[in-house]
Amino acid sequence: MTCFAVLDTNVLVSALLSSREDAATVQVVERLVAGRIIPVYSDDILSEYRDVLNRAKFGFDPEVVQYLLRTVETYGLSVTPSPTGTVLPDIKDLPFYEVVMEARDDGTYLVTGNLKHFPREPFIVTARQLLDILGDA
Repeated sequence: MTCFAVLDTNVLVSALLSSREDAATVQVVERLVAGRIIPVYSDDILSEYRDVLNRAKFGFDPEVVQYLLRTVETYGLSVTPSPTGTVLPDIKDLPFYEVVMEARDDGTYLVTGNLKHFPREPFIVTARQLLDILGDA
């Protein structure tokens, strides 16, 4: 099964920080690279990915970051979201929510490590829940 997913930046950071191959976030990124998860993004999301993943405090390998960003851009679905008028606890999460709302017709999921930052919706899931949906638990 293949699915569309908006990946919150915290999912990518968690995957790159993890030393465990069985971590759910690592498995989600592996499936992204393998083409089983099609990333859905906007210019704002891509800009945040680039900014956060290149922060010196993380010390991520620039080649790994570049590869991941290229994968998202090359194989992902770029959308221009419409404003939803939704107010979220953290305004920085709004681009992710608006992109998933724009792409819901494709059955897109929003994958995050911060469920409490978003409305309770069945399409807003954790990395582990997405793996369950994919049948990869």
